Order: sequence, then C-alpha cells, then structure tokens
Amino acid sequence: MSGLFITFEGGEGAGKSTVLSRINERLEKEGYDVLATREPGGSLIAEKIRQVILDPSHTEMDNRTEALLYAAARRQHLVETVLPHLKKGGLVLCDRFVDSSLVYQGVAREIGVEDVRKINLFATEGKLPDLTLFFDVAPEIGLARITSHDGREYNRLDRESLKFHEQVRDAYHQLHNQEPERIRMVDASYPLEKVMMETWEEIKQFIEG
Repeated sequence: MSGLFITFEGGEGAGKSTVLSRINERLEKEGYDVLATREPGGSLIAEKIRQVILDPSHTEMDNRTEALLYAAARRQHLVETVLPHLKKGGLVLCDRFVDSSLVYQGVAREIGVEDVRKINLFATEGKLPDLTLFFDVAPEIGLARITSHDGREYNRLDRESLKFHEQVRDAYHQLHNQEPERIRMVDASYPLEKVMMETWEEIKQFIEG
C-alpha cells in the first residue's frame, strides 16, 4: 500500500509550519501513521545543507547555487525520510517541497521556472505531492508576523525586499491556477483557529475521498 504525501506551501509568515504541527497532532490522535517533516531538512545531511542555504551571513551565494542546494537537500530528504514512510503506507506532512523552489528560485530569483523544475524533477525522479495546501497571505501581513514572533528562525529569505515576497505570492497563485486539483488554497489571513479548521477539513476530505 502506498501512503499519502501532503505538502504545506506559502510565503514567509503564512503560518503553515504552526498549522502543520497542529494537524500532525490531531491526525496522530485519530490513529494515523503520520510523519511531520520539513524542507530544506528532514534528515541529517539535508539539515546540514539547510544551515548553508539559510545562513544570513551567506550573502554572496549565487542564485543557481542556492537552487542546486535546495534540490540536493530535497533528494536526500526524499530517499531517506519521505519515501520509506510512504512505502509502508504512512501519511507524510511536509513543510515545503518542489513548489517552493519553483516560486522562490524560478520566479523571484529569476532563474526560470522550467529550469528549476527540471533540476527538481531530476532530484525527485518525478515525485510530486498527492495534495498541496497553499497558505495565502499578503506579504505585509506575513512579514509583520515574523517580526512579532520571537521564537522563529531568522534566515536569508527574511532579508529580501517586499517586491521579492510579492513575486513569491504571485507565483504561488499561478501554480494554483495551473494545478487547482493538487494545489488547494487556504486563506491564511484569518486567525489561526479558522485557518486550522479549514486546513483540517481539506485534509480529511482528501484522505477519506
């Protein structure tokens, strides 16, 4: 039996990581064999690559180097963490996957979506999520949340301009329009409990589908 692979996507401060954690707890209470993980990261090697990518002092990092590092971390995470859990019929909740690279590196970094798609499809051997939840929020709101959140990791992406984050949001909308069946949009501008409820309904409907 093959498991289900669900990814959580969105711009900075959209709240997806918090929602993922709560959804994970609720699914566990209902008896699901669920694994919560993240990208870049999710395995020892991938977490080390994450440190290199997101280090705020690495301002000289080339855009294509960044894209390749994300793809390398993704590959290691996929084979070491995600696929083994799916193969035993489990449910994987992942904070970011290929769609993040398409919007951040492909569009906002201006490398080109198709070039970034190619290196990621090589890294994943064509593996895509069964369901993707796109947490949509205006960049101004998301970035304001970050500055008020003392416990959140500060990384290189937080230093980017508002225009950069607006491009990210627009690119997510484009992906959603291209693949509305796989990519479902959640309005993340609402209070956490309402966002959590909408997310739970989307996931339960998909699982029980």
